[in-house]
Amino acid sequence: MADESSSRGILPVDISQELRNSFLDYAMSVIVARAIPDVRDGLKPVHRRILYAMYEAGMTPDKPYKKSSRIVGDVLGKFHPHGDAAVYEALVRLAQDFSTRYPLIDGHGNFGSIDGDAAAAMRYTESRMSAIALELLRDINKETVDFIPNYDEQEEEPVVLPSRFPNLLVNGSSGIAVGMATNIPPHNLREVIDGVVMLIDHPDATLDDLMTVIKGPDFPTGGVILGREGIRKAYETGRGSITVRAVTHFEELSGGKTRIVVTEIPYQQNKARIVEKIAELAREKKIDGITDLRDESDRRGMRVVIELRRDVRPQVVLNNLFKHTALQTSFGVINLALVNGEPKVLTLRETLEHYLNHQRDVVRRRTQYDLAKAEARAHILEGLRIALDHLDEVISLIRSSRTVDEARQGLISTFGLSEEQAQAILDMRLQRLTGLEREKIEAEYQELQQRIAELKAILADPKLLDGVIRQEILEIKERFGDERRTRIVNAEGEISEEDLIPVHDVVIAITHRGYIKRLPLSTYHSQRRGGRGMTLINAHEEDFVTGLHVTSTHDYLLFFTNRGRMYAIKAYDVPEFGRQARGTPIVNLLNIEQGEKVTAMIPVKSLDPAEIGDTYLFFATRQGIVKKTPLAEYSNVRKNGLIAINLRDDDDLVGVKLTDGTKEIMMVTRNGLAIRFPETDVRPMGRAATGVKGISLSEGDEVIAMDVAEDDHDVLVVTSRGYGKRTPVSEYRAQSRGGKGIKTLNCTPKNGHAIEMCMVTEDDDVMIVTQAGVAIRIHVRDVSTLSRNTQGVRLINVDEGVEVASVSRVVKDDDEDSEP
Repeated sequence: MADESSSRGILPVDISQELRNSFLDYAMSVIVARAIPDVRDGLKPVHRRILYAMYEAGMTPDKPYKKSSRIVGDVLGKFHPHGDAAVYEALVRLAQDFSTRYPLIDGHGNFGSIDGDAAAAMRYTESRMSAIALELLRDINKETVDFIPNYDEQEEEPVVLPSRFPNLLVNGSSGIAVGMATNIPPHNLREVIDGVVMLIDHPDATLDDLMTVIKGPDFPTGGVILGREGIRKAYETGRGSITVRAVTHFEELSGGKTRIVVTEIPYQQNKARIVEKIAELAREKKIDGITDLRDESDRRGMRVVIELRRDVRPQVVLNNLFKHTALQTSFGVINLALVNGEPKVLTLRETLEHYLNHQRDVVRRRTQYDLAKAEARAHILEGLRIALDHLDEVISLIRSSRTVDEARQGLISTFGLSEEQAQAILDMRLQRLTGLEREKIEAEYQELQQRIAELKAILADPKLLDGVIRQEILEIKERFGDERRTRIVNAEGEISEEDLIPVHDVVIAITHRGYIKRLPLSTYHSQRRGGRGMTLINAHEEDFVTGLHVTSTHDYLLFFTNRGRMYAIKAYDVPEFGRQARGTPIVNLLNIEQGEKVTAMIPVKSLDPAEIGDTYLFFATRQGIVKKTPLAEYSNVRKNGLIAINLRDDDDLVGVKLTDGTKEIMMVTRNGLAIRFPETDVRPMGRAATGVKGISLSEGDEVIAMDVAEDDHDVLVVTSRGYGKRTPVSEYRAQSRGGKGIKTLNCTPKNGHAIEMCMVTEDDDVMIVTQAGVAIRIHVRDVSTLSRNTQGVRLINVDEGVEVASVSRVVKDDDEDSEP
């Protein structure tokens, strides 16, 4: 059977081996002939063929534009037997200033847009080479590169272009082959050339040295690169990830509104799609606060305008846009290129070295070509000089010869000339016999001798050859170099926003309807008790201030909600407003669920377990339940918050305090009862624990406040009608946890029920806020010290139907004037 197959021209093969070999052939064909650029000129075959076809056809920058379809036809017919669409798409990309850092094609007509608009058909557009593209082909006719037959062996095409500037890094490249891909970002021409020059001057230059001149990628669309670690990794290993962000700024509008303006977007991103995505997020309320969106881009540049509501924090909206849209993307660097026909992942130094070696080969071959031409010309001139020195004999010999061949041989044998010299003498015109022409020949000969000496010196001395490369590449830098478009900034964490914010005390105000704002502490001046106070906010219907806290801009703000969850932000994250402004919705800062309400807030310096030490959070609920949990258990707070205490369905959180685990706790109820018990009565529990009973409540009573009892402090109790009193802590005897407590305030219709309690000293100030939005700051020493079972004295005048909303202790600054 085998003999019969062989006789019929059929050879049996192993199918697995055949598939392996065929697939490898296919994969290598895609890698070498289509998808991966050459490290020497940074071009794929299709780009190289387009540029060479245009160069050969004379479509240079000083010539008129030619139809793109003509160029595509030449490329297909001579060098690239593939689809015309693929060739035209490659040509279009080389002409797009938003795709190619230094366009190699000068396009005339519609070549697409950054909005994703396709280029017009090739029959409508016109093209020619750009000026910088000529530098890729300079000296190609001087045998600087090898040529190979084209696909039908009717033409010849270059294996690689001379590429007098490092195009692989300057314009970058991207492509997907079989089992591998390349994604090389573009760079600034000046920086890359400086890197090549550094390698010439200092062959042992390290990566750190090179990165002092090559800062990082420089995208045609600009943008901002966040951080340098990704850049360094890409340069060090050939692979890395670079975060690129759009360029934006805020513009203030009338009425206190703000708008975000986008002027540059990340490389390879579609502006129209970004605008559509922003509109979708705003429509679906995934990003709150956007009132208008429009694209105002024109020929002068990009401008996308995002108008915001007055009450939102622009930076928060912008951060959400970075997170959810392509205004911030990652560019994955894969520095893969062909080295001697093999794909290799290259470091920055290796890439520059391969390019520099290519230039050495190009300049050496060009020098050899120029030397051969100069020597050939000098040889001819030597013959002409001999002829001029023996002019009469030469003329006589030529006149006596019967044929040209006889004259040629006579010149060769008589004067010892070569055949080329003899032919040059025979071809010499009579006008060259004049004295002036003889001087020109002599001058040219002497100039050629000097040129030949220079060329031989270059070939003999590698340093001189490198000097030629250095000089010529610096000329290209001077002619085509431009400023960097992409800024490189420190990543978040290298220099944080906090590092740029001064440390000072501020007031944080929270309203009943969930608004929050930050004000300088100096906004308030101390006033005598009984005054009318100053307006903290403009009172809005059904809204009033429920929380007022003094902290530092750099402290963490721990927010605790009625549902027992905790959220954390920095104080500087709260927008600053004027005294009468309502503030911003707290939902813009915290990911609070619907129906959830902030009921307590405390500042802490740090959430780092190593810095926290033996610190606890002590919780108290409206139903008298207490719990103690180490603060360290809350260090990994997430944006969506975490469970702080597990509450019963009919209970709410009313107070949270920081303790060291050894303090005494004071709790006060609405009906004026107080209990003081040691914190050690409550064992430490986990975050999700419910807690134990702290005070036994009568029917209709509830806990209104909890604080840490300090022996040198007074207990300040304020009522709903603006009355208050302070009583030394020593008058409250310690009880066991869970007792009914003792009377601390005599509640009557005149003074109302207890609304707030806090521990104070005479050096403290107290801020009292009413439901009408009126605030008063008074000195604690102005509040009378009274026994437990009294009604108190008036601290603030409140109108009929208005009650006190909140009370907060202010630690008075020594530099602050205590007088009104």
